[in-house]
Amino acid sequence: MDVGLLQQIISLMAAHDLNTVDVRDGNRRIILKRGAEPVAVPMAAAPAPLAASPVAAAAAASHAPSSPRDEEASFKSIASPMVGTFYTAPSPDAKPFVAVGSSVDEDTDVCVIEAMKVFNNIKAECRGTIAKILVQNGQAVEFGQTLFLVRPA
Repeated sequence: MDVGLLQQIISLMAAHDLNTVDVRDGNRRIILKRGAEPVAVPMAAAPAPLAASPVAAAAAASHAPSSPRDEEASFKSIASPMVGTFYTAPSPDAKPFVAVGSSVDEDTDVCVIEAMKVFNNIKAECRGTIAKILVQNGQAVEFGQTLFLVRPA
């Protein structure tokens, strides 16, 4: 197996948002698939909500605190393009690429992911400010796992 060729194919899959690539070379065949297989989850029917007066609904909405999930919904995510080990810096004695509050653009390196002894610099691919770092240095990551949340600029 040519690891470099596999890395190029994985990069092309991420760049062009491809889910499956099937490569054949003579009698050799490689099939790469991104993401998890969709799973059908049956949904139970929700009971119909009770009708409330418009004044009561407006009062309840104005006093309800916004949840962290509502706030995070406006963030852009930087996801792992591969399975590997997440590193915050290019070497153990170097400073991290980014921290919470760092400004990033499309070409900013945000981390390194080691996959099969190959170190891959991961770019932000969006503009904004790092709001949260969701992975710790040295942690194993999965394909598509959210690594950072970015507050758009």
